[in-house]
Amino acid sequence: MKNKIVIITGANSGIGYFTALEIAKLGAKVVMVCRNKDKGEVARQEIIKKSNNTAVFLKIADLSSQKQIRLLAEELKKEYPVIDVLVNNAGVLVPERRESEDGIELTWATNHLAYFLLTNLLLDNLKAASSARIVNVASEVQQIGNIYWDDIELKNNYTSFKAYAQSKLANIMFSNELAKRLEGTKVTTNALHPGAVATNFGSDGKGLIAWLFKTFRWSLLSAQQGAETSIWLATSPQVEGVTGQYFSKKKAIRAKTLAYSKEALKRLWEISEQMTGLAKQETA
Repeated sequence: MKNKIVIITGANSGIGYFTALEIAKLGAKVVMVCRNKDKGEVARQEIIKKSNNTAVFLKIADLSSQKQIRLLAEELKKEYPVIDVLVNNAGVLVPERRESEDGIELTWATNHLAYFLLTNLLLDNLKAASSARIVNVASEVQQIGNIYWDDIELKNNYTSFKAYAQSKLANIMFSNELAKRLEGTKVTTNALHPGAVATNFGSDGKGLIAWLFKTFRWSLLSAQQGAETSIWLATSPQVEGVTGQYFSKKKAIRAKTLAYSKEALKRLWEISEQMTGLAKQETA
């Protein structure tokens, strides 16, 4: 990993923080993408100190905003013509239905569309690497998730659990479809379940997920343990050339059946293109 360029979203806390720390220890150049500048800078300094690696950089972007994702991508493309690893990790759990500045339901905007848009915008730089990896942090709540095709933004009957589970299923579906589209390149893409992790994520919310976090916190993995599969997928020679898989505890597992439906994958991709404006770009 010496001097490889690794971009990690949501890198100032939880799983993202430990992913950044451990990869920095391996000598990579780590670019942390964070929403809050102050928290991001504190985390960056900690990682530099603990890893003894000064090549840790900070980019600020709210990934619910497509404008900010595009500005971020432009900066990254100029500064890093070759990108070796992209870890899509940032996510939200929103207790009540809210919309992003683009008027899109916030969970969908941040947890799925941000993965989709940022990855697509950085593809040329990833393809420029001798071999590159895209790592998408999903969750086993995908098993009880669904894609609500007729109401993907959950304008009717919103619950934080439905929104979150849908977005995590979408992460795996995106990863699987992207793997097909990248056949013949040296870029791999895989999704993972980090385990049930005791971070602050979701702990101040309402509803079923927040209740589960609070009730069973004692039995959850630490954020450091939760980051292990992300780190392994980003760095291990064991998964060199492996693509289109879904992992838990460093082992490939089966996602929900919908995640392998050609029709569903294509439909989700086309919807995502429309919602991010990528479809217009391609036809322009």
